[in-house]
Amino acid sequence: MSSIVPGLLKGMAVTAKTLAHRSHTAEYPDVAPDLPPRSRGVIALLEENCTVCMLCARECPDWCIYIDSHKETLPATAEGGRERTRNVLERFDIDFSLCMYCGICIEVCPFDALHWSPEFEYAELDIRDLIHDKDRLGAWMPTVPPPVAADASAATPKEVAAAQKPPRRPAAPPAPA
Repeated sequence: MSSIVPGLLKGMAVTAKTLAHRSHTAEYPDVAPDLPPRSRGVIALLEENCTVCMLCARECPDWCIYIDSHKETLPATAEGGRERTRNVLERFDIDFSLCMYCGICIEVCPFDALHWSPEFEYAELDIRDLIHDKDRLGAWMPTVPPPVAADASAATPKEVAAAQKPPRRPAAPPAPA
């Protein structure tokens, strides 16, 4: 009995101390949460960058990305050239009722067509409405924050350095003999 009393008094002291302080709880619907700048909310699609390579759908562990496309033939641009074919995106859906927000699809996309948007208020009353199509995914793109600036002390990437080099001048033609 005597060993219970000090623990009980210590617990009552903690309760009395916290009773005098205001709560840090933010009432969500009334007060918007202060999220970190690069927080994960919903996946946004930049449709112009999507080449229908299907990497995102193949790498998704939940198989929640559905993509359909068709081939389109482009006419030859120059005389003597040949016609080209390209994939045209018809359907790009993400089922957010299955998605586990791992970000693998965003990481494997070689053309930066998928991005994290910090928007998180997309709850639905019906679970079937959590399948977002390419139009709805594209509507999230304006909310995607710009990429973080490169570290000023870091070395310039070789791709950027090569693009900034002035073009080489052609060799002077040989002098007539």
